[in-house]
Amino acid sequence: MINVLARFLGFILRIDHSLDKPFKTIVVAKYVGLGSIIQATPLLQTLRKKFPAAKIVFVSVEGNSALLKHIPEIDEVITISDKSFFKVIGTTFKLVSALWKLKPELFIDLEFYSNYSSIVTTLSKSTNRLGFYKQDKTYRKGVYNYLVPFSIDVPISETYLQFAKMVKCEELIRDLKIELKEDLSDSISKKIIFEKNQKYIAVNPNASDLRLERRWPKEYYITTIKHILAKYPSHNIVLIGNKIEADYVNEIETQIGQNQRLINSAGKLSLSELIYLISHADLMLTNDTGPMHIAFAVGTKTISLFGPCSPLQYGGLKNGITFYKKTHCSPCVHTHLIPPCKGDNQCMKQISEKEVCNAVDSLIF
Repeated sequence: MINVLARFLGFILRIDHSLDKPFKTIVVAKYVGLGSIIQATPLLQTLRKKFPAAKIVFVSVEGNSALLKHIPEIDEVITISDKSFFKVIGTTFKLVSALWKLKPELFIDLEFYSNYSSIVTTLSKSTNRLGFYKQDKTYRKGVYNYLVPFSIDVPISETYLQFAKMVKCEELIRDLKIELKEDLSDSISKKIIFEKNQKYIAVNPNASDLRLERRWPKEYYITTIKHILAKYPSHNIVLIGNKIEADYVNEIETQIGQNQRLINSAGKLSLSELIYLISHADLMLTNDTGPMHIAFAVGTKTISLFGPCSPLQYGGLKNGITFYKKTHCSPCVHTHLIPPCKGDNQCMKQISEKEVCNAVDSLIF
């Protein structure tokens, strides 16, 4: 219905959709994926460079608010609540109302699958609506004025920068960026054992529930952590994770056994504190998930473990080592709603503890 309405109004109103304009209000939407938002920071920086006087508004879910405040290019954040169906409906009305007041001239939708995002983009009444082309969603040709291709073989930050090229941005910025100016060592010390000058390795054994198959097996992490504790007495290990992941991290801690150099921070730190913790680590070992992208953005040496996603799309690591075992069904995240392996993630299991331990040895010096 919205597709038909958008096409009809476009035919009747004959609006000028030229993109060669000094836009005053730009809206960028990305609802799901902390890592994807970080990967969008080159686009945001590029837009700010091209349109220094523009108001850049970011639309997302409430859970990403803490991250968005660390991206200085964003002037305003509008969020919806996804805690229940009724909260989604209620906050969506507020979102659309806020967008009508803003009267955006440019709306960039970074979601690839979401019908919801397409609806909100259209209801925003933005003069120019940019999104991704998808062959099985032909309605997008009506609700968006401009479409760009989405490829799993191209770094996602470069995929997002297609929109910058479309609005005539000559200088493309490619570095990831999140900003943290505070010294949070004291606040972290009140929550976990944390000495400012103590060397440590951050370990993230988690993956968001969007695709739990991205987790390297628990027993592999246990073997690797024991190796580090035995071989590097100069370093502590700090396990990280959010409140939802805390039970899983606690299981790993319990199976390793009591060790004063093993510190469990899961569920105890704010996002700002987590960013600080990762930025001051000597090394980070992580699955392909949000904290990995934080490490990329703050320049921490990182060992990143890929499987269901391809490092061609979400890697781009300049400072560390990436592991990826290409199996017949990998990458599957952007092609299958349900993974073909149904949980038997051979793409992760084929990454051995020995080669990861060797990677740790090569990066700690």
